[in-house]
Amino acid sequence: MSILNVENLTHGFGDRAIFTDVSFRLLKGEHIGLIGANGEGKSTFMSIITGSLMPDEGKVEWAKNVRVGYLDQHTVLKEGMTLRQVLASAFDFLFELERQMNDICDKMGEASEKELEQYMEELGTIQDLLTMHDFYMIDAKVEEVARALGLLDLGLDRDVTDLSGGQRTKVLLGKLLLEKPDILLLDEPTNYLDAEHITWLKRYLTEYENAFILISHNIPFLNSVVNLIYHMDNQKLTRYVGDYDKFQEVYAMKKAQLEAAYNRQQKEIAELKDFVSRNKARVSTRNMAMSRQKKLDKMELIELAGEKAKPEFLFREARTPGRYIFQTSELVIGYDEPLSSPLTLAMERGQKIALIGSNGIGKTTLLKSILGLIPPLSGTVEQGDYLHIGYFEQEMPSGIETTCIEEIWKEFPSMTQYEVRSALAKCGLTTKHIESKVKVLSGGEQAKVRLCKLINRETNILLLDEPTNHLDTDAKDALKQALQDYKGSILMVCHEPDFYADWATDIWDCTKWTTRII
Repeated sequence: MSILNVENLTHGFGDRAIFTDVSFRLLKGEHIGLIGANGEGKSTFMSIITGSLMPDEGKVEWAKNVRVGYLDQHTVLKEGMTLRQVLASAFDFLFELERQMNDICDKMGEASEKELEQYMEELGTIQDLLTMHDFYMIDAKVEEVARALGLLDLGLDRDVTDLSGGQRTKVLLGKLLLEKPDILLLDEPTNYLDAEHITWLKRYLTEYENAFILISHNIPFLNSVVNLIYHMDNQKLTRYVGDYDKFQEVYAMKKAQLEAAYNRQQKEIAELKDFVSRNKARVSTRNMAMSRQKKLDKMELIELAGEKAKPEFLFREARTPGRYIFQTSELVIGYDEPLSSPLTLAMERGQKIALIGSNGIGKTTLLKSILGLIPPLSGTVEQGDYLHIGYFEQEMPSGIETTCIEEIWKEFPSMTQYEVRSALAKCGLTTKHIESKVKVLSGGEQAKVRLCKLINRETNILLLDEPTNHLDTDAKDALKQALQDYKGSILMVCHEPDFYADWATDIWDCTKWTTRII
C-alpha cells in the first residue's frame, strides 16, 4: 500500500518550470535518495509534499494517520528557546493531551452523573495515550537523544541562537528522532555534521524500519543508506532501483542507448529526406516519395536532453605573499568564554590546510579571529605581508533582495552585463537563475553565486568555511579540481575527507586544542 501518492505534479516560479507532470509513489520500508543538480527542485518537492507549498497542478495524497517528520535546513529556531525546549517540543501533541486532561478534571467538579461518566471515559483514553507514548519519561528521552548527538555537553539550557550551523542541525535532527514519525523527510542532513555524527546517522538510517526520503550530495553517505534513487532532471522524476553507484551505471547505459537510437533515427531521417527531394518531382517515383514523406510526418522524434553546462571554477591569483601567511602567539579564541587553549600557530606560503573536528569547537571562530573579524580573548594574530584574502562564509546573510546579477555587480562595478552573466554561467547558473533574486535560489545555487565572487577576485590565500555544503556532485568535483590547481595557500573547514584528501598538505585537528568537552 502506498504511504504517499503524487500524481501529475506541475509547478514553477514565474516563467521558470520546476516540474512537469511528475508522479511519485512511496511504499512502506523504502529508503529513497532524492538526487539532482542544484536548482532542479528537490527542496521544492519536499515543500510540496509536506504541504508548506501549494503546487500549480496535481494531487498529493498521504495515507491516513501517517505522522511525517521533516528535517528542513531553513527551519527558524526562536530566540530565547533553550535546547531542552526545542527537543521537548517533539512531544507537543502529548502536552496538548495533558492540557485536555486537566481541563476535563476541572469540569468534573460540576458535572452531572452522565457527563461524569463521559469525562471518565475520555480521561481513560487520554491516560492510555500518554502512557503509551512514554509521556512521563520525556526528560529522560530528551537527555538520551541529546547524549547520542553530543548536545548534552553544550548544556540543554543554552539559547539555540548561540549555536553553530552543525549544532543547529543536530538539535533539529534530535527533535525529529524524538518525534518518532512514521516517515522521515531529510533535506541534506549531513551539512555541517562532523564525521562522528555522520557515522551515527548512517547507522541509524541503515537500521530504520520505516520509509524515508533523503536529499543529499554526499555520495558515500547515500550509498550506505538508500535502496532506491529518484533522479530529478529536466522537470522529470525517474526511479532507479539500488544505491547511487547503481544509478550511475544504469543512467549511463540508458543515456548511451538513447544517443545510439537518436543517431540511428537521424541517419534514417536524412536518407528519407534525400529520397523525397530527389524523387518527388518525377512521375514514376512520386508515389514512393509521398510514401517516404508520410513516414517522416508520422515519425515520433527522439529528443536528447540538452547537456547542462558543468561549472568551471578558476581562481584568479594575486602576487606572491611573504613567507608567513599568519602567525599566532598564545591566541585564545572565543566569545564570552574561551573555545581554545593558548595557540601558537604558523601557516606558511603554499600550505593547504584542512581544519577538522566536531561541531562547535571553534573552527569558524578561528577563521574569523585570523581575519580580524572577531577580537581574540587573549594573545595575538599577525597576518603576513602582501596578502590578498578570499573568504567563503558558511551561509549568505538572510533577506537579500538583490538578483544574482546585482549581487556580482556590487562586488565588481566595472564589469559589463555580458561579463557578469558569463561569470555566473561559468559557475553553473542558467539564465533563469541569473535573473532571479538570490533569496529564491536553492542553497547550492547561492553557494555558486558566492563562489563566483571569490574566483573573480585576485587572491593568494583562501579561507573557506565548509564550501562543499549544498553543492551538487559536478560543482563539488569542479571546486576540488580548482583548489588542487590553485597556486596560493588554503585554510579550509571541511567534514568531507574525500574532498580534501588528494590535495591538502596538512590536517589540523581542532579537537586537540579545544576547551569544549566533546
